[in-house]
Amino acid sequence: MDEKYTQSCVEETSELLCELETALLELEHAPDDGELVGRVFRALHTIKGTSGMFGLEEMAAFTHEVETVFDLVRSDLIPVHKELISLVLAAVDHMRELFGAVTVGTPADAGMGREIIARLKGLEPLPHFPQPTIEAFLGVFTEYEIARLCANLNRNRRVFSVRKVFSLAGIDEELAQVNTRLKVDGELLSKIPRSDDVPAGFIGFELLFASGRDCRRLAELLGSTPVEIDCSLLPDARHRANTAPKQAKRSTITYRLRFQPSPLIFRKEIDVVALFARLRGLGACKIVAHLSNVPLLEDLVPEECCIYWNILLTTERSEKAIRGIFGLAGKDCRLQIGVIDDGGSRDNDGDCKKLGEILLERGDLALEELQQVLSEQKRLGELLVEKGFVQPDLVESALIEQQHLKEVRQERLSRQASASIRVPTDKLDTLVNLVGQLVTVQATLSRIASEAPTVAGLGAVAEEVERLAIGLRGNTLDIRMLPIGTIFSPFERLVRDLSHELGKEAELKTVGAETELDKTVLEKLNEPLVHLVRNCMDHGVEPPGLRERAGKPRRGTICLGAVQSGDSVLITISDDGAGLNKEAIRARAMEKWILAAGAEPTEKELFALVFNPGFSTARKVSSVSGRGVGMDVVKRAIDALRGTIEIASSEGAGTTIGIRIPLELSIIESLKN
Repeated sequence: MDEKYTQSCVEETSELLCELETALLELEHAPDDGELVGRVFRALHTIKGTSGMFGLEEMAAFTHEVETVFDLVRSDLIPVHKELISLVLAAVDHMRELFGAVTVGTPADAGMGREIIARLKGLEPLPHFPQPTIEAFLGVFTEYEIARLCANLNRNRRVFSVRKVFSLAGIDEELAQVNTRLKVDGELLSKIPRSDDVPAGFIGFELLFASGRDCRRLAELLGSTPVEIDCSLLPDARHRANTAPKQAKRSTITYRLRFQPSPLIFRKEIDVVALFARLRGLGACKIVAHLSNVPLLEDLVPEECCIYWNILLTTERSEKAIRGIFGLAGKDCRLQIGVIDDGGSRDNDGDCKKLGEILLERGDLALEELQQVLSEQKRLGELLVEKGFVQPDLVESALIEQQHLKEVRQERLSRQASASIRVPTDKLDTLVNLVGQLVTVQATLSRIASEAPTVAGLGAVAEEVERLAIGLRGNTLDIRMLPIGTIFSPFERLVRDLSHELGKEAELKTVGAETELDKTVLEKLNEPLVHLVRNCMDHGVEPPGLRERAGKPRRGTICLGAVQSGDSVLITISDDGAGLNKEAIRARAMEKWILAAGAEPTEKELFALVFNPGFSTARKVSSVSGRGVGMDVVKRAIDALRGTIEIASSEGAGTTIGIRIPLELSIIESLKN
């Protein structure tokens, strides 16, 4: 492999291909899951980017073609079905071939890649309806709404329309709920009343909104499927989008506003609620009304405004944009605007401001008044000591604990380094070998120390070296321990492919994937597990029709499980199929002279005969089984790991194969390699 294809590229691409395969298999069972569609698309996009970065041009080009087709899936133009999943899984296999062509020199079948892309592009899209255009709505838009529309288009958001019907009694609350959902990643632009097909007591709206989400996710949020609006011909928006300077994303600024309108604002028919609604369109907003100036009821003049508001607004917009909204309220209104957070530059100033500091800044409290109250105020610790609830030393220790936790949390938050690193396998193997040599030297040192007790300090040094060697050995071996689930995931693809090949229906379930074994043992377990799963599919799980006649579900189940049992790990492979036919095994064993005529072996001994070389009850050789080599390979592999394997089966109910690997022998394997 060329030097530019680094080890990190190999590891990252392999992980991405496994992630892509896993997401596709999950998507097959949940074709309407938008998150899974997103996972598949992101994996394809990342694989394409990684391939291009390391100069794997052929793989990047192939992945780009697959990504382009899957983008149609993400846009709800191609439905998720078995043919699509099968083609993309075939594309994953071809990506592995392309990657192998540059990493280990194995050639890839270029014709197969072209065939996969051609079949993907030939998938039938969903019916396409004419897309409505934004021009149809411009006549009812206000200038402000057009400005918000252009702003969202400049942020690369798409514009959608959805019809909603609200009850007259709960319209405010229902509209607020819709607005809250859209604010996750978008903005409500306009509410256009619609009277067609609206029952009595209800009111209909066509809601126009901008969002960065796709139709599938928006349908989940709104409970209705929206229609995307074509904005490509909007002159103002296109002009702004094409001529606006390319700037980095602006940081958000938090403003503190005090809005004190003229008492005559209501007589001018200015809608303060609508004004606040536009303000909320700029970003996260909190509004607090102050009623201290409201007179008693007998003195109240309904047409006069006696309320003022304090407002907190976090937005990317400028102060000028905020003042533009309040300009509609008239010149007689008082508006104070101050910046209290400018996008993170004040994060290092310490804790958030205290209550007194905020009141001083807003002019609601004089410094002399604050100092007077603070001089009278006692801290919680002082009050607790005065009451006799705790002793002074306990308060002091609690304050120390508080400060310590604060320092620890600050250090944790400021730590930028990754929590884990990748280490090549050969480096880890070298470390284990060095630790093994160190343990041997330590044992020699301990023996010398015991034979030379008169040498001053030698015994203490030997004990300390022994303690360190044992700790280092245990820690190093723990590093090599991996969850067995790391080899479970490919078997779901195996079961799926065999189901199609054999004309059966089956699913794989896994249990105990978090159970840990040494990485070397896991690697050596992969081949026997492949043979056992294939055996379950071929000999165990019956065809769907036969299962139905037997009163079973059409879909069979293969379970792959692992659990730590005492000083060993027990791995089980089970199916709910036909079970082993004892008479067929006995007859085949006698035919091959493995079992003497008239012998009466126990059930356990009879089942163990299937592990003999060349033994198979299949009368016809297939691409899956029949040659009598699978179970023989399994037995040799488990014996090499100093493990044991047993079979339990009930005819008509299924078979369970148990593999037991001693943990201490797993450690021996790691030290040998």
